[in-house]
Amino acid sequence: MTADIDSRTSPLAAWADRLAALAPALTAVERPFLTQLTVRVSDPDAVAGMGEALGVAFPAEPCTFTRGSGRFGDFEVLWLGPDEFLVVARPDQGVPIEDALRSALGSARGAIVDTSAQRTAVALSGPHVRDVLAHGCAVDLHPSTAPTGTCVQTLLARTGIILQVADAASGAFTVLVRSSFAEYLAAWLSDACVEYRAAQS
Repeated sequence: MTADIDSRTSPLAAWADRLAALAPALTAVERPFLTQLTVRVSDPDAVAGMGEALGVAFPAEPCTFTRGSGRFGDFEVLWLGPDEFLVVARPDQGVPIEDALRSALGSARGAIVDTSAQRTAVALSGPHVRDVLAHGCAVDLHPSTAPTGTCVQTLLARTGIILQVADAASGAFTVLVRSSFAEYLAAWLSDACVEYRAAQS
């Protein structure tokens, strides 16, 4: 039996109104149910072949991500380690993307695992986004240090996250957080934003 995908409840569904109330100091919007495929492969030819299969090259530089449109739509490919990547795409594309990656992997040693249910994504922006993140994250997010395309695994309020700099100039970030820690992170964001909301009023 296949579950009705329309009946799914996102990890932060109950927090939508409270997150919306943080604006304009901070805009926080959940992007649930994204396709997320963890890819482990070290063969450069296989890595290049996977990029060609998707139409989006895998990142060559550590702590970066690439994005673009390919045969399955819009993609982001995140560098997580020397032989580890995370392919992120729109919801419910896991099977065709995984099939394409496995075909491109061929006989090379590697692994492709659908980890879509493991994390949810939260898009963050607003005039005080860097101030709020600085309360709980040790990464220097100044545009000169963390330009657009930066991607790091780090801690935010002692919670393991993947942090992407979506647009350094405008101050747009994406946080990928484990679903089981999503509500904790939402509560922390609400608390960390209090002083900036007061300054806006």
